[in-house]
Amino acid sequence: MRQPPSTTNDSSPDLIAGADPARALDALFINAPLRDYSLRPRTNDYTLPVIGMAYIATYARERGFNVGILDAEAHGLGVQQTIDAINAARPRWAGMNLLAPTYELSARIAAGLDPDIALMVGGHHAKAMPTRILADPRMGRLRALIIGEAETRVAALLDDTNRRTRLPGVMWRDRLLGTNAVGVSKPEDSEAWLTPDINARPFVNRAYLPQDPYRTSAGRWKANMVGARGCPYECTFCGAAASVNPDVKIRTRAPDNIIAEMDELHGRHQVTAFRFIDDLFLGAHRIIADMMRAFTHHRVGERYVWDATGRINVLARESSTALDTLMANGLTEVALGIESGSDRVLALMDKRITAEMTLTVARRLMERGINVKGYFLLGFPGEQPEDLAATVRLIHDLWELEDRLPGSGSFRASAFEFRPYPGTAAWAQLIAAGHSPEELLNYSDVDLTEHGANESMRARDEFNFSVGLPFSGTDLPELRRTLSAITREQHTRTSQGVSA
Repeated sequence: MRQPPSTTNDSSPDLIAGADPARALDALFINAPLRDYSLRPRTNDYTLPVIGMAYIATYARERGFNVGILDAEAHGLGVQQTIDAINAARPRWAGMNLLAPTYELSARIAAGLDPDIALMVGGHHAKAMPTRILADPRMGRLRALIIGEAETRVAALLDDTNRRTRLPGVMWRDRLLGTNAVGVSKPEDSEAWLTPDINARPFVNRAYLPQDPYRTSAGRWKANMVGARGCPYECTFCGAAASVNPDVKIRTRAPDNIIAEMDELHGRHQVTAFRFIDDLFLGAHRIIADMMRAFTHHRVGERYVWDATGRINVLARESSTALDTLMANGLTEVALGIESGSDRVLALMDKRITAEMTLTVARRLMERGINVKGYFLLGFPGEQPEDLAATVRLIHDLWELEDRLPGSGSFRASAFEFRPYPGTAAWAQLIAAGHSPEELLNYSDVDLTEHGANESMRARDEFNFSVGLPFSGTDLPELRRTLSAITREQHTRTSQGVSA
């Protein structure tokens, strides 16, 4: 696996990806660390690439701006190291993607910026709580809060800051009047700004991604890709739910456009493995059918392998022939949001699936040699001990299914503790139940070591966040013992060659 670049010099230009060091920097886009790694270093050598940020940087570059990305998470930087690197680079603008679990770290970074650096922010948290962010004194250099997809509006701001008054979905704080302002565009121009044609977007310039493409343990070069934007589903815990994003028009890339990017990545970087990280690639029958016709025509399965996220309810309706076609076209793994083994909790989540449906889909995929990765969410509001027990049983049933199908696809379980995100239906329900935003925003990373899962077992342990409150009928120590037991057993199975 490719290692992140050296971080021996906090202000080293090696930390900044994609920028031309011979030119003044128009913008530096910062992916804040998930925790302050000066306090406890990262234990992993890989983190998910910031593809959305790279799309913004690529678009700005094509319009003549010199921009770079500082992926503080990939580099394992601490807060002060991140501040020092930004200030040493001296960009006109700094841009940050705000996430609820890491907002406090982002705000501390924003507060440390030199006075002559203007700040723009976006992301799910910016969209969910713009008024709160604009009022935060640590965001004093904030000149633009961008709601929704940002490529076109970021480029417009880099060209002329004053254009923010004519850009829809751009907010800022008038410090003199103590009020918030928002840009307004002509109605006929709004769609071009907010939901541009994704087939017209340039392919992501991988110079902006320090860990993508990367070499897998199998020796292949692998790259992450996005095949669609938007999600039609309504999972109550998810910030991507359709009702949370009424401004987002769901769009899928044309199959030929996707295959062209795959071929370009192969030609430039020898990539032969791909991961589609959006919710829709295997999330709608029409999209699956269209993609597979094109993949078959272009003989993708003879040249590449790929994995993708999928919807259980959609895959449950696919014919055996359709699943055979997926396998023949190079599909090696599907990541499924299983979440729970309790049908009652699944209904609370609005997942539109059942535990039995999950078992059936997993069996049909694994019989064809397609691996399955299942995500599980423990401690959801309303979950009772018997529901948690049902989830544990389902995980064991899926492991046993793998054991009964030797030589077939494998199953991997990845479990997390529930944490609320502002803007979601679950968040609104918790607020209505009497919780305050302050306590629901009190995120910290979960330390599982006291429950027997050491850091080497946790893989991406930094994704285990908690606000330290029990939302289910199981107390937190028991919930974390269960989480640790799942993590430990999966690590054992993987290390012994089961679920490899």
